[in-house]
Amino acid sequence: MIEKKDLIVVSYLRQNARETLTRLSKKTHIPVSTIYDKIKTNENNLIIKYTSLLDFSKIGFNTRANLMLKVKREKRDELKDYLMKHHNINSLFKVNNGFDFMVDVIFKHIKDMEDFIEILEQRFSIVDKQVHYIVDDIKRESFMDNPNVLEIIN
Repeated sequence: MIEKKDLIVVSYLRQNARETLTRLSKKTHIPVSTIYDKIKTNENNLIIKYTSLLDFSKIGFNTRANLMLKVKREKRDELKDYLMKHHNINSLFKVNNGFDFMVDVIFKHIKDMEDFIEILEQRFSIVDKQVHYIVDDIKRESFMDNPNVLEIIN
């Protein structure tokens, strides 16, 4: 089981992963050396990866969507491999309830995305699909970013 101090440190990192250990220590009242140890202990376990969240539209990628895809069983692995390697895939999830994959895609133009979907349909015999365009990011990556509500986790 993960200790409460670990969760507090992770919560502050969820707010700002670039926060200095000294500032984290002041905010949490946990010694810097303990914070460092907790981060190192939890890397590649609880903390999977450090990353930046981007506003893709500011670099010209104005089309974002979530695709729900159902494919014939014999094509699942082939489709998964294709999606894993495709440069326009932001996130890929295996899902249930009538679909096999949920795919977060990002393209410069709607036409590019439509061409991508057409290729998928032709190459992998897509049985069913749903396309949900992302109009606006309202809230993203904020679960466990508030140490004051950590009691709900324990």
